[in-house]
Amino acid sequence: MKKLLVITLFGLMFGMNMQAEDHVLAATKSSEARKDVPAVLELSLQDAQNYAIAQNRSLKNASLAVQEAYAQRWQTIAAMLPQVDGSYSYSNYLGYSATMSTAMGEFNINMPNQGALGLTASVGISGQGVVGALLNNIAIDMKKISLEKSESELRGSVMSSYVSVLALQSISNLLDSSLMNIQELEAITQNAVNAGAAEQTSADQIRVRVNTLKNSINVQKRNIELATNSLKVLLDVPVETELVLTENLDAILSPERVLNLLGENFNIENNLNYQLLQKQTELAKRNVAMAGWAYGPTVSLAYNYTNQQYYGEGGMRMTPPNVVQVSVRMPLWSSGKRAAGVIEKKIAYEEAKNTLSETTDNLAIQYSQLCFNLTNAYETYINEKENIEVTQRVFASTTNKYQWGAASNMELTNASNDLISAQSTYVQAILSLVNAQVELEKFLNN
Repeated sequence: MKKLLVITLFGLMFGMNMQAEDHVLAATKSSEARKDVPAVLELSLQDAQNYAIAQNRSLKNASLAVQEAYAQRWQTIAAMLPQVDGSYSYSNYLGYSATMSTAMGEFNINMPNQGALGLTASVGISGQGVVGALLNNIAIDMKKISLEKSESELRGSVMSSYVSVLALQSISNLLDSSLMNIQELEAITQNAVNAGAAEQTSADQIRVRVNTLKNSINVQKRNIELATNSLKVLLDVPVETELVLTENLDAILSPERVLNLLGENFNIENNLNYQLLQKQTELAKRNVAMAGWAYGPTVSLAYNYTNQQYYGEGGMRMTPPNVVQVSVRMPLWSSGKRAAGVIEKKIAYEEAKNTLSETTDNLAIQYSQLCFNLTNAYETYINEKENIEVTQRVFASTTNKYQWGAASNMELTNASNDLISAQSTYVQAILSLVNAQVELEKFLNN
């Protein structure tokens, strides 16, 4: 017994040590995985989406939830399969003798030490167990749909963040070019002031325009850094990693891509929300059957084998070595508990069917609205893109005219303000277009 106790304690200590080593190893692997991220990541839009899916911890948990559902289903099935248990017991009566009194006198019965080896095999089947396995199948399907939905949402988030960085970089480059032009104009005006050909007021006003553009550029740079960090969070890369986005903004926002998306036929069966509601309705229906089987019987079959061994003289073998048991358990009366359970599940099933019907009707309306939003957002984007090109040309022309004295300081100020306002509106139009595109893609499960 002392040896057994020592072995048990050693086993527990060894198991705890191995578990601790596993946690350390997992943490080390996680750290090494982050060290494996290159200093510079060159990513197209699709590469960024695939990279985010591969690294995202929430998606990994969703994938593990699917595996967990498979394990739960096997537990339910295995509970209806044969179960075999073994046992061994040892009894030491410390020299005690039992005394039996009869008409002929008293007799002493030795109580020798004894050991018993037992083996039990059993199997039990019930209707609730079978329905439970079917419920686990539905749970697995729901976990898979949730995983697919999470992946779709992550792809959309990466696309929005990716395009935001590209749009802000484009505006920043545009403002840099405008700043160079107006700085040259400032230098020319200041030289004219120094030569006495212009007033200092003109140079000061241009200086104000230069500072205004610089402030706008600084704001854009901070916005670029913020958008880039948001993308790094989605990609799960260290903050010091440099991201190089290789996709072209016009390719992402191309008319062909938008028209192809608008031209797709809507199939309600592909919608992930509809699929999830279908499974929830099916689950509610199975729960009605599960509650109904509470009235059903449970059939059990068991076999017991016992080998009893005495260590010494005497002893009475009272335990049969082989026993077969068959039992059928039938519920008879539960004071209406089972009936109320069935009614509850039927009501829940009716609620699920109503929700599914309502969602089916609303999805067609939602699809029409999403198509309208995308069309409107694309038209707005085209207009704002043209506007920023026009304001850029107007600013360049006004700068050139001002240089030759054909434009006033007020005209230059207005052209500069129009350019800054147009770039802000242009960025908003891009983001609205991308969001509308992402929402429709998720709705169609593209």
